[in-house]
Amino acid sequence: MLVGVDLGRPNFDSGLEELGLLAQTAGMTPVARVACKRKAPDAALFIGSGKADEIKALAEETGATEVLFDQSLSPAQQRNLERHIGLPVNDRTLLILEIFGQRARSHEGKLQVELARLQYVSTRLVRRWSHLERQTGGAGVRGGPGEKQIELDRRMIGEAIKRTKERLLKLKKQRQTQRRQRERQGAFNISLVGYTNAGKTTLFNALVKARAYAADQLFATLDTTTRQLYLAPAEGAGSAVGRSVSLSDTVGFIRDLPHGLVAAFEATLQEAVDADLLLHVVDAANPQHPEQIAEVERVLSEIGAGDVPQVLVFNKIDALPESQRPRHDSDFYDIDGMAVPRQFVSSRSGAGLPQLRRQLAEAAGLGVAIPLPESPTVHDHPA
Repeated sequence: MLVGVDLGRPNFDSGLEELGLLAQTAGMTPVARVACKRKAPDAALFIGSGKADEIKALAEETGATEVLFDQSLSPAQQRNLERHIGLPVNDRTLLILEIFGQRARSHEGKLQVELARLQYVSTRLVRRWSHLERQTGGAGVRGGPGEKQIELDRRMIGEAIKRTKERLLKLKKQRQTQRRQRERQGAFNISLVGYTNAGKTTLFNALVKARAYAADQLFATLDTTTRQLYLAPAEGAGSAVGRSVSLSDTVGFIRDLPHGLVAAFEATLQEAVDADLLLHVVDAANPQHPEQIAEVERVLSEIGAGDVPQVLVFNKIDALPESQRPRHDSDFYDIDGMAVPRQFVSSRSGAGLPQLRRQLAEAAGLGVAIPLPESPTVHDHPA
């Protein structure tokens, strides 16, 4: 059962569409959806006892075996809800962690997910299970020298977190060495970023003729893949010769991406921070794309990549109705008062890809840069 609480914040997903897609990606089947409004979360149950009773009755009626909240729950709220409803209760954060755990393929990806999961679990130990009582020692003695099971669990998790961080630090140093080698060779680095399921990997495959796994689902790929992309000089570039640039496909972003995951994927996201150019891929056919662009920009600022030059790539234009198709191949899009170049493409059909390659060649210094008009045409929608 999917539950969303409207606390008056912008972009509330009243239909719980994204949470439903996340649940399906994790292998679950949504059987019911409940959305409600509150001025503020209830300290004990997040939704209040009346709504908790309603969810319990609906769960019995629909045969739900788990309740998923679209917002993050505190450990106490999660525990209280489970006792009240009588079913496992989890939140959006755990669901994303579950998906990441299923999808990670590389050694580094698995370590990053393990670290985020351990950090999440470490906050959920406090008084969650009745078996975590103080051990007793000595006949007729209340208490004793025994260590609490909860303290033992906490120490074991703390040691596991420390070990995982050390292993990730080694991998981070290896990545830094690889980056320094690319910098010495004068490589031009381009990173693909964007909301999950915007078509980044399909675009990556189309540009570099790779075979990275791509699917119409959230978080189809987690591991960063880097390939060489050959760019021919643009017409009118004189005696310029073509060159190869590094193109990296990175993990997708999502609304309310758990902070622990952002921290755990620091080494992967560093590709975006160190890039010379970001290709910000947008699903043009998704009506929520303005909110998705804003969320990606927020995460980019959070990881220190907010000032990296970028080109917006509005993908999936073949999925738009004929009346909403763009009239021009490219224009400019307003992001926080800045006119950002925008290119319309379809990674699947190949439409717009030659023009995108020309833009990349210009950015890499292989062509005559097109000067920005004094008052560029800025559109907020594809048409």
